[in-house]
Amino acid sequence: MTTQLSLGFYASAGVGVAALLLGITLTKYVPFLKRFCIPSPVSGGLIVSLLTLLLFRIFGIECQFDGSMKDLCMMLFFTSVGFQSDMKALRKGGKPLLVMIGLVTLLIVAQNLISVGIARGMSQDSLFGMATGSIPMCGGHGTAGGFSPLLEQMGLTGASSITMAAATFGLVAGSLLGGPLGEALVRRKRLATPSGRKNVITGVEATASSPEAREAHPVSTEKTFRDTLIGACILLVTIALGTGLSRLLAMTGITFPTYFGALLVGCFTRNLYSLSPKLERELRIGEMVRIGDISLQLFLGMAMASLRLWELASLALPLMVILVAQVAFMALFGAFVAFPLLGKNYDAAVLVSGLCGFGLGATPNAMANMSAVCFKYRFAAAPFLIVPIIGAMFVDLINTGVITLFLNLVC
Repeated sequence: MTTQLSLGFYASAGVGVAALLLGITLTKYVPFLKRFCIPSPVSGGLIVSLLTLLLFRIFGIECQFDGSMKDLCMMLFFTSVGFQSDMKALRKGGKPLLVMIGLVTLLIVAQNLISVGIARGMSQDSLFGMATGSIPMCGGHGTAGGFSPLLEQMGLTGASSITMAAATFGLVAGSLLGGPLGEALVRRKRLATPSGRKNVITGVEATASSPEAREAHPVSTEKTFRDTLIGACILLVTIALGTGLSRLLAMTGITFPTYFGALLVGCFTRNLYSLSPKLERELRIGEMVRIGDISLQLFLGMAMASLRLWELASLALPLMVILVAQVAFMALFGAFVAFPLLGKNYDAAVLVSGLCGFGLGATPNAMANMSAVCFKYRFAAAPFLIVPIIGAMFVDLINTGVITLFLNLVC
């Protein structure tokens, strides 16, 4: 008999923070984690989720986490990303953006071909294959939840459990694959040398050419407090405006991520204010970026700690075969297709680590993967502009179209 242990808002946030702090400590003292760029919240969160798995298996206690704080951190992070989206800088990297859109489209099509092909080869329904294709892989938990009712209506029993378990598997795999693959490409191709920094919290600032360019300058405590407060207020107001925009976008009938409206408002505001250098300074971009960095780490800590790993343990053999094949294909696709097409340079290696993140999991994982690689070597501005826009604007739109096409033509 299973006992439900519901953790409230504060308890859930506390567990996520504990997972993050554990990951930071592990990354400091375990060379393997730093060498292969495993994000701190991933390593700590996996340990916490393993503990919840033991509670479930041995004592029959199922931990249920409150996701409110996690959702707020996600909104704060992506809103800060919107304020980093300087279109003047983005135009300089226009070709990689177009190449990434093409790569994402090819990846989504391939994921569905692989899953449906293996499902049919193992005498399973094609709908079973769709439930383990781009719906949970590139789509993540959001798309999995959105398409599960449709798959159930079309005749796939237990579609929700299958897609959510696959999305959970992809979230873990994307985090574990992206950093090591990007790091291996940089190291083997000798694209950069390690920076030698000892800190393990990584930043994703896109407003300077490298972390070294963002040196601390003497400022008063009062000014620092005031600027941080203004930055936090701007982010919260932007989230409020973005929520209204998201509701308007929902009326189109197209499913957008919950953070999409806030990201667009932040992007529009940043580029409107950038017309005047004086006005742009009033936005406190640096403070908003730092708040976003902290929010990303907290979000991932809480997300990884709340994983329900026992759902993976109950997966049938065909599902495990398909998921392993998806991860293997992602690694090969990133190393031998995406990396050459993106230019075989340092930015390409960073982009590949990000592609693994949202190709198997979610955009925050992509950002964390790229942050880990950049923090070991050096900062790369273009990937941190391209990946959030791809993840927010293009992945869901392309994925929805391809999924709909496959459901009508293949299933």
